[in-house]
This record gives sequence, structure tokens and C-alpha cells, in this order.
Amino acid sequence: MRQLGFEQQHRDHWERLRLLLDDLDRARRKRQHTAAELASLPKLYRELCNHYAIARSRHYSPALEQQLHELVLRGHRQLYSGRSAELWRLVQFIAYGFPRALRRHIGYFWLAAALLTLPGLLVGSFCYLQPELIYSVMDEDQVAGMESMYDPANRKPGRSLERGAETDLMMFGHYISNNIGIGFRTFAGGMLFGLGTALLLLFNGVVIGAVAGHLTRIGYQDTFWPFVSGHGAFELTAIVICGASGLLLGHALIAPGPLTRLEALKLRAREALPLVMGAAFMLLIAAFIEAFWSSSPVAGEIKYGVAGLLWILVLLYLGLAGRKAHGTG
Repeated sequence: MRQLGFEQQHRDHWERLRLLLDDLDRARRKRQHTAAELASLPKLYRELCNHYAIARSRHYSPALEQQLHELVLRGHRQLYSGRSAELWRLVQFIAYGFPRALRRHIGYFWLAAALLTLPGLLVGSFCYLQPELIYSVMDEDQVAGMESMYDPANRKPGRSLERGAETDLMMFGHYISNNIGIGFRTFAGGMLFGLGTALLLLFNGVVIGAVAGHLTRIGYQDTFWPFVSGHGAFELTAIVICGASGLLLGHALIAPGPLTRLEALKLRAREALPLVMGAAFMLLIAAFIEAFWSSSPVAGEIKYGVAGLLWILVLLYLGLAGRKAHGTG
């Protein structure tokens, strides 16, 4: 394509970007940015970089190259400096950095998922069929407390008697602390050559399965399952991801290859960090759903429908996010 046709084809695009950068420069001086402006900038900037590369490869006039080069520099400064850069890096990480990191280590994810779910299914089935088996997993006081939490007469299902009067906001903070604690311990257990992580996954699977089987057997399924279904997509998946990151550390210690164990651990820790950060983000979402939605008086059928949509959303996000625009990694 000749230069004149190239300019005519893309002139409007360059002008849109120039006007947007002008607006953002004024907004930065006022320390104000709109979500729409920040959302449209990355796409416009990527297309501009492509146009600039084409102009250079086709040896268009130095004036056009200089014009595009100045726009590229302005766009780069806007994207990668100051508050907008921090926001953009966060958006990049959530949009494709985290799911791509998980897909690079998908084998550890499936191993962690098996360690959590298989014991849960097995123990849950036995607790459903054998009433006394629950007391091999929990003591009598724990069983009684768990039954009271999911008693259909409980005004706030999922909350113990001492927490029944607490506000949703207070419970949100409690769930954050509890979820992050479980996730961090599961990850940190990898430092014990992966054994700590594996045992924590097995333990959580056994407890979850035992509770589910027992409560279903005594007829509390209409309270228990609608409550846990809403946040389960994010919480259980995040725990498995924390387990995968812990197994990643454990593998580095067991089989460091040509590196020393410390060097292998440092390398794997850098690879595991995005998994842990992404899992923490998912646990935050799970805590929000658990506090404000799971215990709400909405009909169980609606909660099941929402839970199905959330599971589909999580699976599509982790499986597909970042593939088209940035590759699978």
C-alpha cells in the first residue's frame, strides 16, 4: 500500500488516540481518569504500535515516522507511568496474566484438584451411608455446631450462634481472614517438600466431604447446598490453585535438576507468585459472595442457577482468558 492510502486509512485512528491522550494529560493534572478512557487506551495504543512498525518496514516518509513515533512515546508514558500504569498492570494481570500462569502449570492444578476432591467424594459417600463415621472426622461438639449452622430454623444459614447477629460486612472480614489463611497455609506447606500441601488438601477434602455427606443424610441439604453453591466456584478453585503453587515449590525441592535446591526454590517461587496472587483475588470474591449472597433468603433454585453461571464463568476465565490477544503462554 502506498503511503497516501495508508495515511487515509488510519488517520482517524491516530486522531482518536491523540485526542484521548490530550484528555488524559488534562485528567492527570487534575488526578482524574475515567474508566472508559483507561479501557480504550490499550487497544488504540497496540494498533498504533502496529501502524508504526508497518510505516518503518515500508520506509514511509521520515515525517510520518516521526509523527507516529511521538504518538507511541506519549501513549507509552500514559500507560506505563503513574497511577494509570498501576491500574493497567492490575488489569493486565487479572485479564490474562493469572490465567496464563495457571495454564503453564496445569498439571500441578489437576494433581491438587484430585487430592482435594477424591477424598471428599469418598468420605462424603461413606458419611452419607454410615451415620457414625462423621465422629471419626469431627468430635461431638464440632458436629453439633455444624448442624446448628445449617439448621433450616437458623435465620442466617452458615453462621454459628455466636456469629448469627453479626452484620454481613463483619462476616465479610471474617471470611476474608479465614479464606486467605487456608490458602496461605496450603501454599506454604509446599516448603515441606510438598508434603504439607498434600496433607492439607487431603484434610480439607475429607472435612468438606464429611460435612456434606452428614448434612445431606440428616435432611439439611436444602440449607447446606444452596449456601455453599454460590461461593464454591471461586473458593474451591482458589484453594486448589494454592495447592498447585505449593506442589510447585515441593517439586523444586524434591527434583531441583542441575540447580541447587535453593536456586530451584527461588525460581519456582517466582513462577508460583502469580498463582498465589490470583488465588487471593478469587478468595476475596468468594468471601464477598459468601457474606452478602450465600446467607440471603433467596430461593434455593435461584442460588443454584447463579452457582451454575459462576462455575461456567470461572472455567471459561481460567481456560480461555488471554489466549486470543496475548497467546497461551
